[in-house]
Amino acid sequence: MSTVQEMKIGDAAAELGVEAHVLRHWESVGLLHPPRSASGHRSYDQQTLHQARLIQILQRTGLSLNQIRQLGAGACGERQELIDRKRADVREQIALLRATDRFLEHLMACIHPVIAECPECSAFTTRYPARSSWANAMSKR
Repeated sequence: MSTVQEMKIGDAAAELGVEAHVLRHWESVGLLHPPRSASGHRSYDQQTLHQARLIQILQRTGLSLNQIRQLGAGACGERQELIDRKRADVREQIALLRATDRFLEHLMACIHPVIAECPECSAFTTRYPARSSWANAMSKR
């Protein structure tokens, strides 16, 4: 029978690579709910650590803490809309990364000193907007 090891906030923060105040903040905004010991201390179990890692991953993808909270607690329609927008953004980012990879490969052989003189360089700079549709939508909120 395996035992689940629980950690104090400092140990959990070190395991996650964040400061303890970050975990307290995530709790204060309703994203984490670490169980409390009889003496009132936070106790980070594996489930809470997994939730914290998920928050970290979602933040790296560009989601705000508010958006992450909406994913977990939003009404079904709001949640679906947020998921649909984020998935569209992910697909857009993948396409941009692939195109950037092809562009960087092209640069290895490009002989044009000015972008406007190279059809491939010019096409790359005009094909993709400066900001993604997701970033534009989020800046308007």
